[in-house]
Amino acid sequence: MTTPAPTRGYTATKDQLSARLRRIEGQVRGVERMVDDDRYCIDVLTQISAIQAALDKVALGLLDGHARHCMHEGAAEGRADEMASEMMAAVGRLMKRG
Repeated sequence: MTTPAPTRGYTATKDQLSARLRRIEGQVRGVERMVDDDRYCIDVLTQISAIQAALDKVALGLLDGHARHCMHEGAAEGRADEMASEMMAAVGRLMKRG
């Protein structure tokens, strides 16, 4: 007997999330082709910026789902402070760039 997969904050939109990640993966492959084709530096950087923005949007969606679902469950289990600290650490990691 297999144990069912746990419900996550993104479970309801998993198909959309997967599709968005596949599009981002395609963008990354496009940047690789741009480099292989010796495209202009600024054009490559523009595409990288678009990829970063797309990843940020995915991350914000995941954080939203975490806050609405996972933290709600954690609070019901008496782990609200632990869950809040964990989420803020994740936000801190997302904000550190360059």
